[in-house]
Formats: sequence, C-alpha cells, structure tokens
Amino acid sequence: MYPGLPEPPPPGTAMLPPGAFAGVTVFITGGGTGLGRAMAAEFARCGAAVAIASRDAGHRERGVAEVRSAGGAAIGVPCDVRDPAAIRAAFDAAEEALGPVTVLVNNAAANFPIAAADLSPNGWRAVTDIVLDGTFLCSQELHRRCTTRQSPGAILNILATQALTGGPGMSHAAAAKAAVGNLTKSLAVEWAPDGIRVNALAPGLFPHEDMREDLKALRPSPDTDATRQPALRTGRRHELGWAATYLCSPYAAFLTGHTLVIDGGNHLRRDFVMPPHTPIREQLPPRG
Repeated sequence: MYPGLPEPPPPGTAMLPPGAFAGVTVFITGGGTGLGRAMAAEFARCGAAVAIASRDAGHRERGVAEVRSAGGAAIGVPCDVRDPAAIRAAFDAAEEALGPVTVLVNNAAANFPIAAADLSPNGWRAVTDIVLDGTFLCSQELHRRCTTRQSPGAILNILATQALTGGPGMSHAAAAKAAVGNLTKSLAVEWAPDGIRVNALAPGLFPHEDMREDLKALRPSPDTDATRQPALRTGRRHELGWAATYLCSPYAAFLTGHTLVIDGGNHLRRDFVMPPHTPIREQLPPRG
C-alpha cells in the first residue's frame, strides 16, 4: 500500500506565477500567528503587500517579520474585529501605508474546548463575537471601500471542518464557523454584481507552534495524528497558503460562494463499525 498522500513541494515554492498579487494589498485578521501567518507569507511570495491585523502587538510584529522574510511589504495594524470603529481605523492605517485594500482574509478566531453544558453565556459570546460578528463587520468594511472606489475585491473566510459536521466540545466555535459558511454564500450572491467575490476555506489538521496549550493537550503525538488521517499525514501550512492565494487570485475570477475543504479527506471518514463512543467530558482535561 502506498504510504498515504504524497508530500507537497517544499515551503517557499511558488504556486502562482510571479507577481500574481503585484500592486495588491491584502488585509489579514489574526495574521500574526499560526495559519494566518502562513497565509500571509504566501501572499507576500506572490507580490502582495500585507496588513497584519491583530489586538496583540507581539503577534503583529511576528506576522510583519514573516511577510518581510518572504519578500513582501508589510505593516501591523491594531484591530479588534468586534468593534466597527477599530476596523475602520485599521483599514485606514493599512491603506495609508500600503495602498487600497482589495483582498480580505477573515482569519481571526477564538475557541477553547468545553462541553456545551458547561459553556457560560460569556464564553459563548467570546467566540461568536469574534468569529461571526467580526467576519461580517470586516467584510462589510471591505465592501464599502471597494464599492466607493468602484474596484473589484475578494474576501476569504477561514472556517473549520467542524462547521460541516458539528463539533462536540467546540459547540460555540463550530456553530459560529457554520454561520460564517452560510454568510459566505449570502454575500457571494449579494456582492457579485459589485465585483466582490466571497469564498471560504475549511482547513483540517494543520499543526503549528501557536496552537493553544489546552488544544495541544488534546492532541496525541505527531506520528499518532498522522495515522488517524486517511492521508496518513497532516496538512503542511504552506499548502493552506497556496489554497488561500488561489481563491483570492485573478485565476479564480469566476469562483464565488464556494467552500474549499483542505483536510486530506478526514471529515468524510466513517468506519463500517464505529469505535466505542467516549462522552466529550471524558475526552477533555479536567476543568480547574
């Protein structure tokens, strides 16, 4: 048997032609850590200038450094995606430094593992306000700016595969991401006449060093993670970056309202005889 899906070309390999995003400014929320930073680097390799939006100054600095190391221009902008005034100020700062923003990646997220019965109203809102409200408010801001300038634009919403299947232990995040998936379709139809495309990307397991400690605690060793995937490996971060750049590129100009799942087929798996069910509270670490 072949040992799973093959590895991709190495990091740093260009997926799109050189300069595919030359003259384009990309605004990435949560672009300073993990998968957001990986996507930022790939946009930079394609010639984009990138605004790294985050509440955390350290995260912004790391994202800017990643973009610059990939050969792109970058700026870090403070942004709370729950606050429309903060969003406007962040876009203003990005455009003053880098030029008009025409690509938005809604990557900012919040999640923490918890059984639904133990989830407080504040805990629920802490996730939905960032994931759902933040995605809508940032998208609305890009739409307003593009339509005012009469320029085309592209929005990419970052989901998670639990949005397609449900997410025991992550009911707040799964529900919010599912809502963003639906919002993606609605905005795609409403805003296509305005020249703005709206798509989504649903990653599977892409390990990275910025994963929260409570989420890391749920993960077995990397080798075990790989054996639990149909692909017999996990995702590589630059693969996600390639998918993001394609969906926002001129080469996807007729593609809108689509959710691309990139998980090696993992969300589709189902055994003929399912393993014994373990209640979610038994899977989670004890609550302090």
